[in-house]
Amino acid sequence: MKTYKAVIIDDERLAREEVKRALKKYPEFIVVGEANNVDAAIKLIADEDPDLLFLDIHMPEKSGFDLLEELTTVPEVVFTTAFDQYAVKAFELNALDYLVKPLREERFAKTIEKVKQELAEKAKVSQDVLPMHKKIFIKDGESCYFIPISDIYYIESMDNYARLYFGGKRAMIKRSLNLLEKKLDTTVFFRANRSQIINTHFIKEIHPHFNNKLHIILISGEKIEVSSRQSVKFKNWNSL
Repeated sequence: MKTYKAVIIDDERLAREEVKRALKKYPEFIVVGEANNVDAAIKLIADEDPDLLFLDIHMPEKSGFDLLEELTTVPEVVFTTAFDQYAVKAFELNALDYLVKPLREERFAKTIEKVKQELAEKAKVSQDVLPMHKKIFIKDGESCYFIPISDIYYIESMDNYARLYFGGKRAMIKRSLNLLEKKLDTTVFFRANRSQIINTHFIKEIHPHFNNKLHIILISGEKIEVSSRQSVKFKNWNSL
């Protein structure tokens, strides 16, 4: 049986216990850790590399939304909250589902089915990094393209799709940014933030920005704000 690692993030112990009880019916999901705040969650996620987060929204100091902004690679996310007014924003952040506490057994079962389908789909995607010279076929509506990966200079997330920019053109593909990141050469392509990947061969200018962030301008003119976490990574990655 294929197993998946889950992390529960909630500032209330009883709420974390509720999720663990609900998961007992699904032995394929193994809870590898819990956190009661965002800073602890970031370290836990880095250490465990989970497949799934059960994430509360309202927590002291930083919210569940803040956590996602600070992560470079985001696991699948199911929000668990006592409030229902944040559902739209949750799905804008590509959350798989949104559960209102207290959890209902039937509703939780539907969420788990959705999660399993998504994780199974991910498993089908080859983890081999594609060589830069390889050409890929893209069909976007009535248009078709056959382009070398090296020509792609910018990729942005569009819900469950990604928009690729190349040679003055752009096209949509049904792939998440996380999946694409695993297929691309990380010595060339850089994850600037949660929603954008850039080809570093197309960087024109780099400028310091507020809060130690970097501001990158591509040859094509796109302006990219690099997250604080990724700005540090970029500086270290490109230093002697």
